[in-house]
Amino acid sequence: MFRDECEIEVRGGKGGDGMLSFRREKYVPRGGPDGGDGGDGGSIVLYTTDRVNSLLDVGRRKHYKADKGRPGSTRNCAGARGEDLRIEVPVGTEVRDLERGHVLRDLTEMGDEVVIAAGGRGGRGNSQFANSIVQAPRHHEIGRDGEIREIKLVLKIVAEVGLIGLPNAGKSTFLSRVSAARPKIADYPFTTLEPQVGIAEVGNYDTLCIADLPGLIEGAAEGVGLGHQFLRHVERCQVLLHLVDVSEAANEGRGGQGPDEAWRVIEAELANYSVDLSGRPRITVATKCEDPGAEEGIRVLEAAVGQKVLQISSLRGDGLDQLLLDARVLVREAQADAAE
Repeated sequence: MFRDECEIEVRGGKGGDGMLSFRREKYVPRGGPDGGDGGDGGSIVLYTTDRVNSLLDVGRRKHYKADKGRPGSTRNCAGARGEDLRIEVPVGTEVRDLERGHVLRDLTEMGDEVVIAAGGRGGRGNSQFANSIVQAPRHHEIGRDGEIREIKLVLKIVAEVGLIGLPNAGKSTFLSRVSAARPKIADYPFTTLEPQVGIAEVGNYDTLCIADLPGLIEGAAEGVGLGHQFLRHVERCQVLLHLVDVSEAANEGRGGQGPDEAWRVIEAELANYSVDLSGRPRITVATKCEDPGAEEGIRVLEAAVGQKVLQISSLRGDGLDQLLLDARVLVREAQADAAE
């Protein structure tokens, strides 16, 4: 199962109490205070790993609490520090403060980590308060409570290429042909209900990370259908492949809506959701071109787009290699621009 958001409460460990103690040893006069400091409480740490690709396991628990620090001891012995509680999350996890709503950290790289709830500081033992005037202090500190936060974790798939289009545009079939990913494929809308990611080989020495994202419908920018649940994953993709079914059967399935209108619906939703997203580099792709009536659909689509569109047939494998090569060029250009 897949889960791309969850809400949890995190609590740092309480610091250990400082010790109130005086050294009493035979034949040792005026031993003085020897109470040790308490150990600091453990912290809650989020870190990214490739061992998980969903927030499903994290969301199973609502409360996380780190280990508390141990109290100080006699002979100026400090208490042990509480162990940190480390929680692994997938790359692309956005950490938000649930109360204030702002983003605390965006974990977009492998190995990123953030202390999300710091442990409390351990209290000082009475030996820390001794001085030339107060030589037998009876004061010691109680360990402080750890930080408490309610946070929301939101996963946004990190991929170089994102596949967008209306339901049944051929996105899942394309991904299954160019990578080892095996998304569900069927002839009904919203077959893909969760993102699927595959690695496609491009040429002899290069690869592309491609995400098959749930189908978009009109009104998604306002939350219709899968709405923002779909669009937030698109935000991470550097290049978009806009797949449009140009077969005759698609027109009937869309209630007579032609490929030109299908293309406009998706473009409008991208623009309504984000100006940045609408300006993302993308390639318009005509799919299911093996259909005998696809020529007319291609002509209509090219007239709407205002330029030639790349034609593919995932069923026969036509045009797939060229599409991957073109996508790689755009991805590398986007990466070069981002590095400047």
